[in-house]
Amino acid sequence: MPIDPDKAIGAALPDQPFSWTTSDVLLYHLAIGAGQRPEDPVDAAALRYTFDDERLQVLPSFGIVAPNFHRTDPPALDIPGVDIDLAQVLHGSQSVTVHGPIPRSGAATLQTRVSDIWDKGKAAVIVQSGTAVSDDGDPLWTVSSAIFVRGEGGWGGDRGPSTAVALPERAADAETTYAVAPQQALLYRLCGDRNPLHADPAFAARAGFPRPILHGLCSYGIVLREVTELLLDRDASRVGGFTARFAGIVFPGESIRVEAWDEGASILVRASIAGGERDGSPVLSDCVVTKA
Repeated sequence: MPIDPDKAIGAALPDQPFSWTTSDVLLYHLAIGAGQRPEDPVDAAALRYTFDDERLQVLPSFGIVAPNFHRTDPPALDIPGVDIDLAQVLHGSQSVTVHGPIPRSGAATLQTRVSDIWDKGKAAVIVQSGTAVSDDGDPLWTVSSAIFVRGEGGWGGDRGPSTAVALPERAADAETTYAVAPQQALLYRLCGDRNPLHADPAFAARAGFPRPILHGLCSYGIVLREVTELLLDRDASRVGGFTARFAGIVFPGESIRVEAWDEGASILVRASIAGGERDGSPVLSDCVVTKA
């Protein structure tokens, strides 16, 4: 079969040296909606995302995209024991944990391995875990991602653990709505994800979608930024980590509703479509923002 768990699980992927600049940070923040409110260009707190002075901060989700930020080719799945079509793949979940504020510019090496492959029956889930290590040998941040590979399950493997997060029964402590710009996927793809699913209507149709969809990691960044603004005083250094499951798709031009519950050491979050025919459709679920 196209996925051989015996070869893939535990396999170390090639080390990936990379570097980033303040310009990369600014582009990333703009691609996830920073600076979009009418008052943001003159708001000192908002400018901490979009102006490259000494106050510039880095949202932790930038660490996920930084290693591939300058890639211009579509992403490749170069994993031992895995031979699949990119059109079969959907991002399942993502987490990032920072070991301190991410520098505004720097260099590091991402060290990654395949930590698990789960059999979901109609799909396989490939889990990769990695740590970005500075040139001085210090761990900067840790990431873990799971991708769904449609049509590749059913070999009788472990289904994997449940990661369901129960939300409080009370009303959300904070709520907002973010309007996704029609060109947002085209902007976000400049952050290193040139998957044609997000830009090419013909490719999107082959993958079963009526038109290109927003990157899951763009929704992820939008939600983390909105929660940081809602409950953490727009201070990215107060975010220790963010975990989320990609529960549904977003089409550019739709709006995302973000609901957040402050639980002390963490913030629980739900994201769904706001308005239109798909009102209430899930976007992100099982979301936890860990406070630094």
